[in-house]
Amino acid sequence: MISKRLTKNLILKNGIWFSKERSTVSYPVEGSSICRKIEDFSYWFKHRNRCIISIIKSFSNNETFVDVGGGNGIVAHSLQMVGISSILLEPNLTGIKNAKKRGLKNLICSSLEDGKFAKESVGAAGLFDVIEHIDNDLEFLKKVNVLLKKGGKIYLTAPAFQFLWSDEDKFAGHFRRYTVNNLKDKLEASGFKLIYSTYYFSILVIPILLTRSIPSLFRLRQKENGVGYEKEHKLKPDLIGNLIRKTLEWEIERIGKLKPIPFGSSCLIVAQKD
Repeated sequence: MISKRLTKNLILKNGIWFSKERSTVSYPVEGSSICRKIEDFSYWFKHRNRCIISIIKSFSNNETFVDVGGGNGIVAHSLQMVGISSILLEPNLTGIKNAKKRGLKNLICSSLEDGKFAKESVGAAGLFDVIEHIDNDLEFLKKVNVLLKKGGKIYLTAPAFQFLWSDEDKFAGHFRRYTVNNLKDKLEASGFKLIYSTYYFSILVIPILLTRSIPSLFRLRQKENGVGYEKEHKLKPDLIGNLIRKTLEWEIERIGKLKPIPFGSSCLIVAQKD
């Protein structure tokens, strides 16, 4: 799967490929460990996975998929489980080790830049809640474009709307939040042509605004201790929990039919190398 045609800048150690150089990234050191505690039961991660898999099956089911900055491998492993060949590219060693424990086969501990991948060597790439961690996001998208084969596709998710900015964004190492339109503009400026775009997590806009954004604006939100964060990712079997479940099922149905959702706390984009 990971051949010299992809890059000659990797060294294999204990089943993991490592780049010869290591750069720093805007992501908290403990981020992978925090996410690993909640990913397997989190309705947020599960719904994001379902949306991603649905859209990849619509456009790139037979392409080897590179999950750029894929953390603990939750997306790459899910793709592997449904028969889509996937490679996890993640600079954080903790994330790579967690992905290996999950059973993910193709692991590269490197950033995109340090990997020095060959031009036009990848058929499809994913940036799932990654681009907001990149200071110069436009330049980064251009580098992904160079990596992709002609007609290759990029799949991207990102947090939506700057008015939803909160202390959680700062803690996570985000530089910004996005709209579908400004992501479209950046992708087109990077040599991509938009195929499909939508918002999702439509039901979370108001809760995030009321419980995160406004309290952060007025310095009312207390520092998270980890317990509350885990509770946020669990759905109770009550009226609110059932409402969220039904809304998320509606979103899956819309995305499966390639119909857009007009608003939400996250963006989902598919674009093709033009």
